[in-house]
Amino acid sequence: MDIKDRVDKLKSFVEAADYAGYDPFDALNSPFVKAVSSRSKTLRMVFTQLLRRSPVNLRSVLSVEKGHNPKGIGLFLGGYAKLYSLNNDESLKPEIEYLLELLESLKAVGYSGNSWGYNFDWQSRTTFRPKGTPTIVNSSFIGHALLDCYELTGSQRALEMALPIRDFILNDIKRVDEGQTFGFSYTPVDNSVVHNANMMGASIIIRLNKYAPDQSAHQLALAALAYSMNHQESDGSWYYADTDCQKWIDSFHTGFNLQALRYIIADGEGAEYLRNYESGVEFYADNFFLNDGTPKYYYNKIYPVDIHSPAQAIYFFSGMGEKYLTLTENVLRWMLNHMQSPEGYFYFRKGRLHTNKICYMRWSQAWAFHALVEYMFQKQSVLKSVKPG
Repeated sequence: MDIKDRVDKLKSFVEAADYAGYDPFDALNSPFVKAVSSRSKTLRMVFTQLLRRSPVNLRSVLSVEKGHNPKGIGLFLGGYAKLYSLNNDESLKPEIEYLLELLESLKAVGYSGNSWGYNFDWQSRTTFRPKGTPTIVNSSFIGHALLDCYELTGSQRALEMALPIRDFILNDIKRVDEGQTFGFSYTPVDNSVVHNANMMGASIIIRLNKYAPDQSAHQLALAALAYSMNHQESDGSWYYADTDCQKWIDSFHTGFNLQALRYIIADGEGAEYLRNYESGVEFYADNFFLNDGTPKYYYNKIYPVDIHSPAQAIYFFSGMGEKYLTLTENVLRWMLNHMQSPEGYFYFRKGRLHTNKICYMRWSQAWAFHALVEYMFQKQSVLKSVKPG
């Protein structure tokens, strides 16, 4: 299982595509769909789910154009920074600069600091978010990628782009109070508190505090973290959110929660949640994977296997050391054997009887790249830590 060859093949594919592509949720980029559904939440949701679930890619028929998704660009940036660090490969520097340029050009307009949204209108179960509306999830993941880029390549520009993300979260994102704690909203236009979004927002504020100390911001981040920790279930799990229509427990959002908490603990905060973290990791490892590495979508349901499920598992468990090495490699092997095409790109979803092979740039390629490079990065870190006897 030559990971480098697999990564090189994916890297060549996404570079040839200029990191642009379709997205599972981009139906409202169709002029036809937009015109028909402009006054109907129901129709917006129907068209979005129709294109997301269709095994046939209808986007060219509906005039949906390929585009650059900011979150995908951020994930690629973080991956390139780690690839660079493996061998100090100077040939990657121009690509890193190009990705930074793309992120600069894709910033949301009219908000505090730096922030990023999606390159399509988006109708969720609860809220309509117009194209470009910044989200705490996108901005946090991009922020972590920018900090990785700064720490691994020395790019001052990456640090300068990351620091103002805190202003966006603290000034524009709403807060839903609960006692002495609060949850950050998903975007500036709604009051929806989603645990992975809230925890990722807290994690980037805490990580940024190392470079620009602000005690008030730091305390706000800890209060937001406390909100989601108070909502952790006794078995270590979290619901996606706590509204009646969002009470599900899936694999990759569980992984995002734990990734955010790991960032915070690694920065010397959240020690009181260490046992919660360990319980969450145990729940994640014990409930979302079959013995052969098949990743389950929900803790109580296997299909459809979404590419996010193995990708986030590989990313997270790669950093968990020897205890989870077998799990990591089983999931890695499964993903490479079942989800990568001969052309190098990764499929969207695998069902019991059918695999949806539509190529999505942000949802599939960026996450697969993010995961595979992290596996290589962590593996080399372990080798470097082993000193000759």
